[in-house]
Amino acid sequence: MSGIQAVLVGVIPSIGVALIFWYVMRAIIRADRREREMLAKADVEEAAVAAAEVAARPAAKDTSESPTGK
Repeated sequence: MSGIQAVLVGVIPSIGVALIFWYVMRAIIRADRREREMLAKADVEEAAVAAAEVAARPAAKDTSESPTGK
């Protein structure tokens, strides 16, 4: 084996492992980004539903009276 071949045999596996690591990390980061976007969207929808429920409720009555009317 010549010097260049020996270097390539030593470097190619490291490059392969680095590419696999890069691909896996990219997939993890993209999945996290999509999850955060979906959670933010769900929070906005939940807040809109809660606001609609509050707006649909009649005004609160005075609760200082006893339930028996005395």
